[in-house]
Amino acid sequence: MRTTFRRIGRALAALTLAATTSLVGVVATSSAAQADGCYTWGRVLTQGATGEDVRQLQIRLAGYPGYGGVLGLDGAFGPATRSALIRFQQAYGLSADGAAGPQTFNQLYALQDNDCTPVNFTYAELNRCNSTWAGGAVSASTARFNALVSMWKLQAMRKALGSVSINISSGFRSYACNSAVGGASNSRHLHGDGVDLVGSPSFCRLAQQARYHGFGNILGPGYPGHNDHTHVGAVGGWSAPSCGI
Repeated sequence: MRTTFRRIGRALAALTLAATTSLVGVVATSSAAQADGCYTWGRVLTQGATGEDVRQLQIRLAGYPGYGGVLGLDGAFGPATRSALIRFQQAYGLSADGAAGPQTFNQLYALQDNDCTPVNFTYAELNRCNSTWAGGAVSASTARFNALVSMWKLQAMRKALGSVSINISSGFRSYACNSAVGGASNSRHLHGDGVDLVGSPSFCRLAQQARYHGFGNILGPGYPGHNDHTHVGAVGGWSAPSCGI
């Protein structure tokens, strides 16, 4: 987690960013580039913008697409990205203008650790199988990236649930790890984006809330083998009959 010194450093850098970034998206000065250990935005982003900075924003907004939606991570700031940004801004009490500027970036900096994971989740939680992310249905780098996106979705879901803890029992699995626990042959765990949730809130509450946070795959109580947890993933459909899903 962030240290006191890191918080002070971020606060000072954030002031620099606010002072050097104009409302029309001029690139910030080099001093502002030290605002965050993970990623620093250097211009205001609005609809029509394109680039890696937009894609980095989309990753962090992946949990705000609205009911049944999935936000594309294509680096193009379109209407869906703007709507997701507004939901994020509303969730954190920011000016909901659909433009990503210093206020939005400062909030994102506060929400991410230096490895770019959201502050309430870690790579270790998403991979109890091995240390390499290898051996699954996709490359190790893809599996790790997919897990990162899932964490940002879970961070949004956690906020919507009242900032309660969300407990993870299983994340990425290699084919060997998946076989050892009797996982389905087409499990999203093999892709790195599948996550099993346990504890409280209730399994139904988790499944119901997940519908708003970019999960194309939700399996929970009433679905075979899922009465003791709720599963979320990137794609695969929803089914939690006992929860009305």
